[in-house]
Amino acid sequence: MTAPDEPRRGRGGPPLFRSGSLEDPQLAAALRTLELTVRRRLDGVLHGDHLGLIPGPGSEPGDAREYQPGDDVRQMDWSVTARTTHPHVRQSVADRELETWLVVDLSASLDFGTTGCEKRDLVVAAAAAVTHLTSGGGNRIGAVIANGETIVRVPARGGRVHTQSLLRRIATTPHATDGVRGDLAGAIDSLRRPQRRRGMAVVISDFLGPLDWERPMRAIAARHDLLAVEVLDPRDLELPDVGDIVLHDPESGRTREFTTTPQLRADFARAAADHRADVERVLRQCSAPRMTLRTDGDWIADVVRFVSRRRHSIGSGA
Repeated sequence: MTAPDEPRRGRGGPPLFRSGSLEDPQLAAALRTLELTVRRRLDGVLHGDHLGLIPGPGSEPGDAREYQPGDDVRQMDWSVTARTTHPHVRQSVADRELETWLVVDLSASLDFGTTGCEKRDLVVAAAAAVTHLTSGGGNRIGAVIANGETIVRVPARGGRVHTQSLLRRIATTPHATDGVRGDLAGAIDSLRRPQRRRGMAVVISDFLGPLDWERPMRAIAARHDLLAVEVLDPRDLELPDVGDIVLHDPESGRTREFTTTPQLRADFARAAADHRADVERVLRQCSAPRMTLRTDGDWIADVVRFVSRRRHSIGSGA
């Protein structure tokens, strides 16, 4: 049996955050477990002089390399390009005093999970991983937390006490009322006011629903380095073969009954794949790498693979 003060956790997933109180002892235990997991698994990846989560603006320029399709044109090194007559980009060492902002989507579609945890739990875990990867060296981190009804801003500060408080605020954000739609576009747009110096923005969402966030995302990309963390459940991508099923959309408040025929399942999978392709297209146009975490996967291993892949591609110039 689980001890009273031991956090519940999904099989292979992050701790399950079900507390509505900032002072709840189970919440504190769950956050401690999460912090230990992140530090133990990621410190090996970050051992030594790492280049950061994504290539940041950097106060120290790195080496130049030839331009590759998909590189950020903002990093073009025009002097080397003119000298060699071949386009080059300038790699940069991650800024040691970076200001990072999390845009945390906790709309009703995130209050869902069919495996070891809900997507909401994975959002908290993703925020913890990003916080660990960008903290230290005088770096600051803040957050905009939106559930569709409210947008809460946590000012950017440094230090372990602040990051723990920030994660508690995310974990205890109230669930949206049934029938309230999320406002990811509004949350992203709020980063533009007031204007901030160049830094990093991390958008954590399932990116379901209309792409009304495309314009504010482009505006943020023009000034900041972007990372998109996509949080998914298997049922976001395909329907199981279970016969008659009742589906409820918490963001519209509508409930409908379906029979999961092979044609319906195929149509759903095709529509889900098309939507993800549209999301990928927009993120690519914003030069935003996409890190995908799934409720049925090993989320921390996915973070490790993403960081390792970024380090390899940056270090090799590929």
